[in-house]
Amino acid sequence: MEENVIAKAQDQAQAASNGNRDKSKIYFFIIAIMALLATNVYFYVKYKSSGERLYTLTLQKEKLQIEIDRIEAELDNIDRMNIQEIPSSISEQQDRARQVIAELRKALEDSEVTDRNLIEANAQLELLKSNVSKLMSEINDLRLQNEMLKKENTELQHTVRQAHSKVEKLEQDNISLNEKVVVASSLKVSSITVDGVEKKRNGNLQVQPKAKKADFLQIKFTIADNPLAKKGKKVIFGRVIDPQGNLVASSSDEFYIQGDKMNYSFKESINFTNNGEEYQFLWQDPNGKLKKGAYTVLLYVDDAIMGRASALLK
Repeated sequence: MEENVIAKAQDQAQAASNGNRDKSKIYFFIIAIMALLATNVYFYVKYKSSGERLYTLTLQKEKLQIEIDRIEAELDNIDRMNIQEIPSSISEQQDRARQVIAELRKALEDSEVTDRNLIEANAQLELLKSNVSKLMSEINDLRLQNEMLKKENTELQHTVRQAHSKVEKLEQDNISLNEKVVVASSLKVSSITVDGVEKKRNGNLQVQPKAKKADFLQIKFTIADNPLAKKGKKVIFGRVIDPQGNLVASSSDEFYIQGDKMNYSFKESINFTNNGEEYQFLWQDPNGKLKKGAYTVLLYVDDAIMGRASALLK
């Protein structure tokens, strides 16, 4: 019986020992599970925080990229304006703005960009926006000035064309008037006669209708009064046509009538006073005696014909 009691006590002790070991295992598993939960919570929180930060950085980068694109579009719009003679200071501002844009794009492409980098980029972007805004204002002012100058230039060209047309018309009118004045002021004979004359021993001249006795052709003429004619010395050119219809003149004796070159038979100078004086010329044929037939004499002065007359010698 004593042995049974001892055996029973041993069994109870063994059971108690086994229970203590089971409890220790349970505690260990609880602690391990709690540690695992804590680790999972730590990594979850860390991952979640990192993911939110990455998402925030991505949004900020996209926002900066959009602003950069907008500013670059404004610079491209300036180029499309094709404004002539842009000041060098404005061109330098454009180049600097594009350089800053390139630097910002390169910085934003970095996968390890930090919050500080974004803050600096945003500050640069704000400064760039301000500079480009000022640049656009200057460009618009310059374009407005160019448009005003272009308009003024167009109006000025129109005015110049009108003035030029008026000047041309005045010149034409003046030329026409001068031509009319020249024509109106031309000297014309009021009377003219041509006769064969014989020079007597005493020096007197006698009208001689016979060719074989005539020594000269006598040309007498008076000039009609003309208030537009200029007084003073006048050079008279005479052309003599013989009975055969030939001009009696030397090839070296030339003058011009309205641009046409002509030969003259003689030339004389007179003092024109516009008082109706009578003038007289004597012409001797350089080829010898006068011939039978009709001689025609034409007188020219001041680039125009003054008068003509004929004489018939027997």
